[in-house]
Amino acid sequence: MLRAMSLLPFKDLAPYKPRSFVPGNIDLGDWNQLAPLFDQLEKGASECKTVADFVQWILDDGELSAALDEESSKRYIGMTCHTDSPEAEKAYLQFVETIEPQLKPRQFKLSQIYLQHPLRQDLLREQPKRFEVLDRNTALHVELYRPENVPLETEEAKLSQQYQKLSGSLTVTFRGEEKTLVQMGRYLEEPDRALRQEAWELVSKRRLQEKENFENSFDELLKIREQIAQNAGFDNYRDYAFRRLARFDYTPEDCFKFHDAIEKEVMPVLRQLHAERKQQLGLEKLRPWDLAVDPLNQPALRPFEKVDQMVSATQKVFDQLDGDLAQGFQTMQNLHLLDLDNRKGKAPGGYQSTLNESRVPFIFMNAIGVQRDIETILHEAGHAFHALATQDEDVYGYRHAPIEFCEVASMSMELLGNEFIESFYNSADAKRARRDHLEGVVEVFPWIATVDAFQHWIYTHPKHTRDERRLAWEDLIERFGGDLDWSGYEGSRGYMWHRQLHIFLHPFYYVEYGIAQLGALQIWANSKQNKSKALNDYKQALALGGSRPLPELFQAAGCPFDFSQKTVQPLVRLIESELAALK
Repeated sequence: MLRAMSLLPFKDLAPYKPRSFVPGNIDLGDWNQLAPLFDQLEKGASECKTVADFVQWILDDGELSAALDEESSKRYIGMTCHTDSPEAEKAYLQFVETIEPQLKPRQFKLSQIYLQHPLRQDLLREQPKRFEVLDRNTALHVELYRPENVPLETEEAKLSQQYQKLSGSLTVTFRGEEKTLVQMGRYLEEPDRALRQEAWELVSKRRLQEKENFENSFDELLKIREQIAQNAGFDNYRDYAFRRLARFDYTPEDCFKFHDAIEKEVMPVLRQLHAERKQQLGLEKLRPWDLAVDPLNQPALRPFEKVDQMVSATQKVFDQLDGDLAQGFQTMQNLHLLDLDNRKGKAPGGYQSTLNESRVPFIFMNAIGVQRDIETILHEAGHAFHALATQDEDVYGYRHAPIEFCEVASMSMELLGNEFIESFYNSADAKRARRDHLEGVVEVFPWIATVDAFQHWIYTHPKHTRDERRLAWEDLIERFGGDLDWSGYEGSRGYMWHRQLHIFLHPFYYVEYGIAQLGALQIWANSKQNKSKALNDYKQALALGGSRPLPELFQAAGCPFDFSQKTVQPLVRLIESELAALK
């Protein structure tokens, strides 16, 4: 194994269950050792005589997939924790360039074998509910696979890594000190407006200095993605992406209805919040650097100084919320499955990654001591609890739920955990923080609609120019940006999408946040009626993993799968009433 594994924050982890198919001493970065395992699986399929044999074959395939998935995750984690490490970059790219291109055709072959196997229909007849989703997902894999897309996907992954590397390297010199762009976020909460403007302008200027690099990178990604879609027989990448993301239960038209619902129900509330903020701050116009400061010009909320204080206070939140969840978070600490501090050379953002063979979660974030950090750690912990809830699921594919429901797990935890943030604050500051969080929910819906609508436009307008792309973005900011004055900073507004890593790394993965936020708000609303039942429904739904279709997962959590105006309207009214109570 490459030495880059030494850069990982966690210690060596053992498989959750002993391997029965994959050799214990295998080097998962050496294709010569992996190829014989795929040979064995191909040969073994023909030797299955009973449904039980066939199920074991499925589990063996899953065991190998989980081991490889974990190896890939470890290298990705190492690279994002240390974007300035040639060692970590080499380890990650070695897997992307030499292992993944070999894996994809072999995994496709196994999917074909599954679909053509004479025992498949017997399996579905004997255990229809158990294997319905796996069967559907396998058929989708075979439908979309094209060997000519494998090298394109490799190039796409490499370009995505370069975006991460560039974003993680950006710093500014602020009052004599080098700061990452994430660290500069603290100054946007300061009551001193001149200081806020200085900080905002410095970060904005730094991003604009890289405009051409970001644009060049995206144009390359766009070209690759359009070719991938064309190779798979689709008119555009949007339609391909909807299939690739297994969106069986909603369409682009449903997304447009969601955008309209946000415009009709959320935008009036956002404009009202902007009007109140402008009045409270005594301003004639609200500027981009006026959104994060407390509207009464109180000092910024500072929930902690050091990351270990954040971890300790978060543990107290879960101790009060639920014993099972508290134990899960403590386990993550014991196994060093947290890398939470911001530093130079670390990729931006936050994520939770499941180590699929060990069946444990890892949380990555960039904490700097602001209220948003609490929301992030609660959010990522929700994902982690999802991973822990599915530890006993032996079908590899079922340890992952659809993204739309994964985000219900995380966003619900923000709302449920918020009930106990006195572990970070006194009662007055806790009230402020809860209001800040709910205002953030109002603000994020239009941003989600903007990012999603932008991607619909991008991928259904092939051969568009950069200027056309910028104008499309600006039109959406007019629709969903609220009452903000960008005079003199039009360049920053036109390219602010460069900071949204999903557009570069995970195309079309964003509307899920909006769908899930509605689910999370419904769980929160349910908890106000019966806290114990709402929490139990939440945990039982998490334990289903991806074993049931998306609408059933939502239903198990106590919320219908719907993101039309019918669902949006009462939830926005609930937020409004809660905000009024927190004044």
